[in-house]
Amino acid sequence: MKLGISSYTFGWAVGVRDHEPSQPLDENGLLDKAHELGVSLLQIGDNVPLISFSAPRIEKLAERASREGIELEIGGRRLTGENLAAHLDLARRLNAKILRFVVDDVDYHPTPPEIVTVLRQAAPLLREVTLGIENHDRFKAQTLREIIDAAADEGIGVCLDTANSLGAGEGWGEVCGVLAPLTVNLHIKDFAVERLPHMMGFTVTGRPAGQGQLNVPDLWNHLASLGRCQSAILELWTPPQENLQKTIAKEAAWARVSLDYLRNCRAGDGQILGQKPS
Repeated sequence: MKLGISSYTFGWAVGVRDHEPSQPLDENGLLDKAHELGVSLLQIGDNVPLISFSAPRIEKLAERASREGIELEIGGRRLTGENLAAHLDLARRLNAKILRFVVDDVDYHPTPPEIVTVLRQAAPLLREVTLGIENHDRFKAQTLREIIDAAADEGIGVCLDTANSLGAGEGWGEVCGVLAPLTVNLHIKDFAVERLPHMMGFTVTGRPAGQGQLNVPDLWNHLASLGRCQSAILELWTPPQENLQKTIAKEAAWARVSLDYLRNCRAGDGQILGQKPS
């Protein structure tokens, strides 16, 4: 598995609704971040909507990434047949091998049979692009697995996010046990679940990789042993600070600390995370 960063590593710098920075991080800024952090894989998610970019802008992105040795992956949202086909075409134009997709949108929540129909129709279009459907808040892990199994195509799998399924009421061990065999792309998002001071409930907050409750080495070893996951992408839930400038600075610091941990954290077989065995 290759180790990379995402536009969701820098969600605050890219822009969160109602908290947009004066100069949002764009595709060129993300490529700059990849160079600064020493990674050669960048996943650009739907928070930087490449699908809305002009053809010349996409061409410039593809040329710069190729010239500078940065491999791209892309992400989309709203799993309709038309939207998926457009993103697959975009992935090929950017030479992206992974397309990660979130099924739902604000006004769009298809049923499992409707999703299966879209995936089956899109399967002939995949060719050299692998499609990863992300576990999000709505579907239980078993339901998502049944959807992928019903699509019945080796080019379709799961983008496994390590925190999202908490919103569906499922713990990480349960989710991993169900979805790991189908995982083609991993989102490493560390987190902490902590009881509130009054003891009447819990909060879930992000942490830098290695500083939360996620056992990254075990996860990496397990997915590596299955042989299907192609890449591991760092994502962050950086908590807001007293102002946006400080939040963005904290996010950048967390990205560097997280990557340092991931590079130096050794898996059980002696492999350094993010590097090929020697």
